Amino acid sequence: MQALRRPVERHPLPLMKIAIHWFRCDLRLSDNTALRAAVTASEVVVPIFIFDPKILKAPEISAPQVAFMIECLRSLEKNIEAAGGRLIFRHGPVLQEMRAVLQETGAHALYFNRDYEPYARERDEAVEKLALSLGIEVHTHKDSVIHEAQEVLKADGGSYGVFTPYSRAWRTLAKPSVVPAVQFSRPARWKDPAGLALPSAKELGFACGISLPPAGERAARDRLRKFAAIDLLTYAKGRDFPARDATSRLSPHLRLGTLSPRTVVATAEKVGGEHLATKASIDVFVNELIWRDFYRQILWHHPHVSTACFRPQYDRLQWENNEKLFAAWCEGRTGYPLIDAGMRQLNTTGWMHNRVRMVVATFLTKDLRISWQWGERYFMQKLIDADLASNNGGWQWSAGTGTDAQPWFRIFNPSSQAQKFDPEGHYIRQFVPEADTFTYTAPIVDHARQRIKTLAFYRGL
Repeated sequence: MQALRRPVERHPLPLMKIAIHWFRCDLRLSDNTALRAAVTASEVVVPIFIFDPKILKAPEISAPQVAFMIECLRSLEKNIEAAGGRLIFRHGPVLQEMRAVLQETGAHALYFNRDYEPYARERDEAVEKLALSLGIEVHTHKDSVIHEAQEVLKADGGSYGVFTPYSRAWRTLAKPSVVPAVQFSRPARWKDPAGLALPSAKELGFACGISLPPAGERAARDRLRKFAAIDLLTYAKGRDFPARDATSRLSPHLRLGTLSPRTVVATAEKVGGEHLATKASIDVFVNELIWRDFYRQILWHHPHVSTACFRPQYDRLQWENNEKLFAAWCEGRTGYPLIDAGMRQLNTTGWMHNRVRMVVATFLTKDLRISWQWGERYFMQKLIDADLASNNGGWQWSAGTGTDAQPWFRIFNPSSQAQKFDPEGHYIRQFVPEADTFTYTAPIVDHARQRIKTLAFYRGL
């Protein structure tokens, strides 16, 4: 898809306070900190979204997530129009497109919410430097986390590498407040900068191949409301059983920002205040949001984890990386019903239950002794909620190379996990209907033997 070319010219209303809000993973109008600040401080706010070729061409990009993002943007575009504005879409190198928008609008300020991934940090620093060189103010805000990396530190100022003490410190800090939704102001003489029509995923070069869940801010809030009214009340007991579908399913919305973590925590705490008997479930659910912040601060303080092990000594592991076994794992034909059900759920829906994610990841790394990086990339390519920090953290936790206080010697037995968390086989039969028949494939490895070999594999470092 070719980037739109246009003449660069200053906007004819230079005396107005004009701000750009740069949408990225914050695709909503309510409880959006940078957007709210921009609208409060400016007479005109121009919302923009730039399709970044570097991200779209990355080998780990998820086609389902791109398709879901397009639907979220479609919803956002309508919401902005209803609120009196217009969302401007651009496609091309970010610095080039940002320079053009800043100059065409005559903006005095640029607002955006902070991102914590290594590429995003590098990109955002370059954009900020560009804007400042043009005499334009830059205002960045915390939005996609409850507490940023620099806010949760040890007494000596160092960062946490283990979750439990981090979570204790996290819970002692005051939580940021939810901010109101916005309306846009567009004076009669205002002329929007040039923009593209919202492209389809296919036009961007992606074939999704699955049915997507409802997208956009309203869908996210509806999902949160439904979860808070039913499954949140028993979350501590129900979350580990994949057949019950008792988890929040909010991860795709949190990833693309159609819902803020502040809104989620505020909703959970409100439920806890109204139903005192649910405290255990509320605490367990909030813990999942703490894990989300934890992995982001790991990525911030230790950016090497995006390409290597959190614990460097594990970079010396000599993985077997058998391509035939990897293909069987990817396709859900390992002969272990819970593993196969999880992988088929991923391939056909773009999502996998969290308990099952841990089991299939441990199976790949510790039964098949295939690098966690192979599995990490496959998940990133398939998940609607694909997220570098959480996905990387979860894979390294499962592989024993990451932040877990009990690293390599935890090896899940896929058969006993199935008996414990899918005792009646409802989840397995949904995705592996042949599991109880003679046509089902034999196990590709013997778990008991592989466990013994894997313990030696890790001890050999």
